[in-house]
Amino acid sequence: MDSSFTRFVDWDRMPDPEQQAHIPRDILSKPLKELKKLAREGYWAASRALRAQVYHQLIQQVTCRLVTPDALVYRDVASRLFGKLSVSSHPLPEFLERCSMPTYCLNVEGVTALKKILICIGNLFPDITYSPILPSLVALLLHYSEDEAQCFENISRLIASNAPHTSYIDQSFLAHQASCMTFGDLANKHCPAAHKLIASTSENVFEVYSKWLSWLFHDLPFNYAIRIFDVYLLEGQKVLYRIALALLKQYKLSVTSAELEGTDIKADLQAFVQNIAEHVTVEKLLERAFGIRLFSRKEIWLLQMANRKALMEKGITMVQSRQSFHLAVDMQIFSSSIVTVQEMRIIWSWIPERFSLFPPLLFICLSGQVNSLCSLPKVCGAFLSSDWSERKKSGATSGFFGTGECFVFTVHPETERYEWVFIKKPELAKAIPRSRQRSPSPSPTSLLSSSPDSRLSPFLAIRHFLLPSKTASMFMSGSQEGIIIGGGGGQALSLDASLLWGHTEHCETFDNPPLCQENFKVQLLEVWGFQNT
Repeated sequence: MDSSFTRFVDWDRMPDPEQQAHIPRDILSKPLKELKKLAREGYWAASRALRAQVYHQLIQQVTCRLVTPDALVYRDVASRLFGKLSVSSHPLPEFLERCSMPTYCLNVEGVTALKKILICIGNLFPDITYSPILPSLVALLLHYSEDEAQCFENISRLIASNAPHTSYIDQSFLAHQASCMTFGDLANKHCPAAHKLIASTSENVFEVYSKWLSWLFHDLPFNYAIRIFDVYLLEGQKVLYRIALALLKQYKLSVTSAELEGTDIKADLQAFVQNIAEHVTVEKLLERAFGIRLFSRKEIWLLQMANRKALMEKGITMVQSRQSFHLAVDMQIFSSSIVTVQEMRIIWSWIPERFSLFPPLLFICLSGQVNSLCSLPKVCGAFLSSDWSERKKSGATSGFFGTGECFVFTVHPETERYEWVFIKKPELAKAIPRSRQRSPSPSPTSLLSSSPDSRLSPFLAIRHFLLPSKTASMFMSGSQEGIIIGGGGGQALSLDASLLWGHTEHCETFDNPPLCQENFKVQLLEVWGFQNT
């Protein structure tokens, strides 16, 4: 092949070439849908020259800001910075402080080029304050670049992308943490078994999920990472969520809760990803990733924006340096007569990440004749995503309201969650055309209670979907007679006005079994929420 694509690579460390495939001559003129299919099937891998050509042309088609540094700018800046001084005399940009520097199969010249490009990015993109993924993306792109200048120009276009509802590279701690929180939300929805396992064995679920991008562009071997890069250039960040979710599902298949007892699950997940070839091929991993039915790019983007807002309320800003925060339930402070700290950690991990940023606060506690937690044979409850005052806004105080983030759950004898049926089967719901969407309304959240005002993300909100049945979206209802959670063919959980007597049965909204015996007397009732001011 052309020697211009070999100068930065140590070929002895490169994996064996993938099996040759027939490449149509007009491949880059094909519709986007066909290109996505070819990328997913690994067609670019048949020829390094083709992959280099495809990368360059695809990135040149990315819409980006008007003023974006190109190859000529790089040559000028690099000449000024490195003309007389060696690369080692220049520190790496501050936004890479304590970030890892994967080099994959680059040789000495390639590693030097990688550092030069990153230093020039720091010089020409002063707004970047934190971007741990950037070194990996530059290193991968450098394997298929004619020279440093071309690599710099292409990575600059990804940095400067302004395509609607999408992002290639997070460039601040706020954006990075919002992406991590969004992955946590998606893992919660799409990998419930793995999520429950992690929540039950880790003090801080968010700490585990905060490494999701490192799984893809640090821990995975080169031949996996480059195939992910193939589809990432065509499909953006949404595809990264899918592949990380597939890794999480695969991890759950390889471990049990007993094996993880006392284990550092974050390190265990990292080791699993590093040795992924022992568990699944890259083809099978991608196949499983694209079998995961996520909601639209716009819905995911809206969720990221809601998570950003929650982080800003917590004190995280765009320009500040990194700041740690803890999402876990503090066992030193937490006290409940109904659930243990471990059980509350699992329940709190089920609610959207933007709410679990804040510690649980006990708002109401109604106690009956019960002496100890051990004497409670059955424990059940619900998470409500809207304030009870929402029921009055439409004028009909007896109707159902709420969003698809509501769920019901049991703690004893088994810890199980029952979510909106369209989370499990999103293909049943269709997106509402923009012209028919209503603007979002304030929707605070709590566990069976009201909480401080906070605008809810439209993610999983009813107003964004055309549903085949009204009974499949009956989340919560309240009146002078009592409250009802879940409807359609039955009520998942209902309490009378005195909050002493309850009823539970199967309902269509959550597709749940009765949460305990159908008619019951309340022995203890606790209402938990949070305060973000």
